[in-house]
Amino acid sequence: MSRRDATGLRVLVTGASGTFGRALCQELSEQGAHVVGLDLAPRADDPVEVLACDVTDDAAVPAAVAKAVELLGGLDVLVNNAGIGGPAPAELAPGDEVRRQLDINLLGTWRVTAACTEALVASRGRIVMVASRMAVMQLPLAAAYGASKRAMVAYADALRLELGTHVGVTCVYPSSVRSPIHDSTAAAGLSLEGMSAYEPLEGVVDTVLHAALSRRPRRDLPTTRRGAMEFFLARHLPALTDRIVSRTFSERVRSGAFAGADLAARAVARHREAAR
Repeated sequence: MSRRDATGLRVLVTGASGTFGRALCQELSEQGAHVVGLDLAPRADDPVEVLACDVTDDAAVPAAVAKAVELLGGLDVLVNNAGIGGPAPAELAPGDEVRRQLDINLLGTWRVTAACTEALVASRGRIVMVASRMAVMQLPLAAAYGASKRAMVAYADALRLELGTHVGVTCVYPSSVRSPIHDSTAAAGLSLEGMSAYEPLEGVVDTVLHAALSRRPRRDLPTTRRGAMEFFLARHLPALTDRIVSRTFSERVRSGAFAGADLAARAVARHREAAR
């Protein structure tokens, strides 16, 4: 499908100072778009102007979005990219880590989008949600991230129904990209290395560009051929994907990958018991 020319498009990107956000802002800017970013901690070397904004702050978000729209002179594309990961086994009661992920990944997206809808309706614009393969295929020990991204997709579905006469809404489903988002999980001894194939950053950027610039909005866009296959299986054969993920997780447990990780101790004990 052909793409629109990015020249002159007014784009707002959240999480703009992170690994993916910087790459996306750089590419859009080089293609002629006018880009402003939002980020909790803007960097001096960001490729575009990035406004400081905490997406968990109910008052700060509308103010930052209003300033961004003023700088851009309107808004054609919103890319909801801001997000965090972290260790969160589903069997443990939700604590600060779980609440933080839900507040940023889901509610932060909701806050920013709500502040942008008037401008996007006026321009008949586009919303791109950077979701995750985990929105459709959950991995163990990371329940908060998967739940927040699945809820983000549900929110996108509601937006599409409400705004679809004027605004296109696309969800993009990357797998794993090497970035600091995985650091806290690895530090807790819960690295899922080996359970998820890494993909190049450039492919994710290109897919988001396709979502933003396609002449007709696409509903869902996996970022690789493998991702497209996993997306299809997770949507249509969920029991099969559960078995595949469970088997891979068991192999990781038996290999000692989670040895010494307190948050995985119960899962490790159950697998040992089941293997007797």
